[in-house]
Amino acid sequence: MTKRNNQKIKIMALYDILRRETDEEHPMSTAELIRKLADMGIPAERKSLYEDIRVLNEFGYEVLTVREKANMYYVVDRAFDTAELKILLDAVQAAPFVTRKKTAVLVDKIASLAGAHRAELLKENIVCFDTVKHTNENVFYSVDTIDTCILTGRKCSFGYFDYDFEGQRVYRKGGERYLVNPIALVFSNDNYYLMAYGDKYENVAVYRVDRMDKVEAEGESVTRADWLDPDDVASYRKRAFSMFAGKTEEVSLVADKSVTDVIVDKFGERVNMLKLDENTCRVKVKVQVSPTFFGWLATFPGKITVSAPASVREAYLEHLERAISAQREEKKYD
Repeated sequence: MTKRNNQKIKIMALYDILRRETDEEHPMSTAELIRKLADMGIPAERKSLYEDIRVLNEFGYEVLTVREKANMYYVVDRAFDTAELKILLDAVQAAPFVTRKKTAVLVDKIASLAGAHRAELLKENIVCFDTVKHTNENVFYSVDTIDTCILTGRKCSFGYFDYDFEGQRVYRKGGERYLVNPIALVFSNDNYYLMAYGDKYENVAVYRVDRMDKVEAEGESVTRADWLDPDDVASYRKRAFSMFAGKTEEVSLVADKSVTDVIVDKFGERVNMLKLDENTCRVKVKVQVSPTFFGWLATFPGKITVSAPASVREAYLEHLERAISAQREEKKYD
């Protein structure tokens, strides 16, 4: 690189050094900055460095100065503070759809936003979640391709698979590729889903992105269903997932006081709990009546019961009876 080009990128290199390697507890002297620039093949003098720092401050890149025997400089104007980065790191660690390999890459990238010194502290304090990570390394590429198709109005195709008893992929439709009109990417229940419109059956279907293989953008433009309003995607998103989750109904629950925290965690801080006696309250909530909801109720035997409507109470009893019956009739295998 010529000396002229070196000087053109000097101010960018200077800010990059300050951003990555300094903070209020680790300022850097003029001499150190000059040495680090020299290591990059960029010569610098004290006078020119002062001018570069002045220009950075003038254009909003805040570089603070500590007045000592020698001026010391550091950057504090970061896009995220340490607590925010900690939350992002924990979210990545806990996300099942992010593979272990990709988790390690993202942890390094996110931590680096805190600067070199705090990045190491962040990584040392990472919480190890008991999360079963998916193994499909192509999820991020699939999300990128699908997002591009949505933005450009193009169809996408993919193979779709389930797992057999040996944990091997079994492709649906005999391996024939799906061709769909992507509507939206949805993150729900710890997984990414594609909500898409199908030409053949003229319906909206939902596909798990980590179960897709070789997602490709097609040259064909998407088909727009007459009834599918692109400005009201949120309602279709809710409708598409409710097909799998069940009908939404207002349900009255009777709960023991020992599970009030659980109720708040599940239904939010504004949930209305009516005290019935010293140990019991009634809660009215809107839920999607489904096996998932019944499974959640069964987690708290004797602590949460369904009091109304009668149809939901009976459906829950039938759900429990089927589970008990299946357990009692379990086949014995050698």
